Amino acid sequence: MAVPPSEAALEARLAHLRATDAEAFMELLFREFYRPLGNVIHRVVQDRAVTEDLLQDVFLRIWNSRDTLTVSTTYGAYLYRAALNAALRHTERHQRQVPWAELPAAAEPAADNALHALYQQEAEASVAAALARLPPQCRAVFTMSRYDELSYQQIAETLDISPKTVENQMGKALRIMRKQLSGLLKNMYLLLL
Repeated sequence: MAVPPSEAALEARLAHLRATDAEAFMELLFREFYRPLGNVIHRVVQDRAVTEDLLQDVFLRIWNSRDTLTVSTTYGAYLYRAALNAALRHTERHQRQVPWAELPAAAEPAADNALHALYQQEAEASVAAALARLPPQCRAVFTMSRYDELSYQQIAETLDISPKTVENQMGKALRIMRKQLSGLLKNMYLLLL
């Protein structure tokens, strides 16, 4: 897969700085990739403090291994993969299930605007809870496809899996979310009648 010209220029600059000025190399990596990597991690762990900690760990690992670091793809792909792996490892270690009692309860506000706002909040909370219940790899594939708008091929390359595995994980994620959100979808349908 060809690297776009702007990305190729960034990669060449990073390679040069890595060989000549380690601090400038890390500063450029940090400036270019901190926010995008933070978005990737946050979509998986859904906790800002944890996201910050994991980002620091990713950049610290790069700094500590800067002399022996072997990047066979682009720095962007390497960092994206490192960030995603850090988020998935964290999630596997700290699997959080949302107890049934903590799911948002339905209420009946008097005003139509308030009712609409409540349904919107309930829908957002339900989607977030359903997303949090997905297995880590399903969640990663789903968020990369739906939120980061990556193609199945790009996701496969980033996660180092086959496009068919991406397709299977996406299908699994959609089935699970459809099942978990079926009650919400029925309520929304009845509301529109």
